[in-house]
Amino acid sequence: MLSVRGLSKTYIGPRSRTVLSRIELDLAGGEYVAVMGESGIGKSTLLNLIAGLERPDSGSIAFDTVELTRLDDDALTVLRRERMGFVFQAFHVLPYLTVAQNVGLPLLLNRTLDGASGTRVGEMLGAVDLADRADSSPSELSGGELQRVAIARALVHRPKLVLADEPTGNLDPDSAAQVLRLLRASVKDAGAGGILVTHSPAAAATADRVYTLTTTGLRPA
Repeated sequence: MLSVRGLSKTYIGPRSRTVLSRIELDLAGGEYVAVMGESGIGKSTLLNLIAGLERPDSGSIAFDTVELTRLDDDALTVLRRERMGFVFQAFHVLPYLTVAQNVGLPLLLNRTLDGASGTRVGEMLGAVDLADRADSSPSELSGGELQRVAIARALVHRPKLVLADEPTGNLDPDSAAQVLRLLRASVKDAGAGGILVTHSPAAAATADRVYTLTTTGLRPA
């Protein structure tokens, strides 16, 4: 489902820095993997390259048989919107929308809002134990609840690839454990591929496989 080959990225500037070098990674549908590494080693850059938010200097990224490095920016935007889901450390829940509206945003952006959309949003809110908060403002929710909103939003349009960037970094241990269980179960139940980027061994332990990112590449932990 996802095949990364020879991926490299260098940031050019007064102090040029190679953050990724010849990265290799394969991911099958229903598989959930974790990528660990020191802060600043390039974990977020790896997710950004896979998502097409940044361009690699060399290498290839094949997602569902589509070579992403050959797509233009508009095509990448459409592919991300329709077939990928994102969970970030900072939640990125929109404060001026209700919880239900935040979760339904991918359906709106994909122009797939129809009679069944409300049911789908309700199902996702139920899956993250927030069915009773559908009409709430994000300002009324705790950090753990906001992260669950972000997970529901990432999965509501049934993406084939879920990317999570330090999703528990701002949470207390109990909320973090709940979010990690939910994220893994959601990826598995949907048969999606999932990549969790984290510095936490406890978070990485919830994955099927764990890799360590170093300056020389991506290695099984």
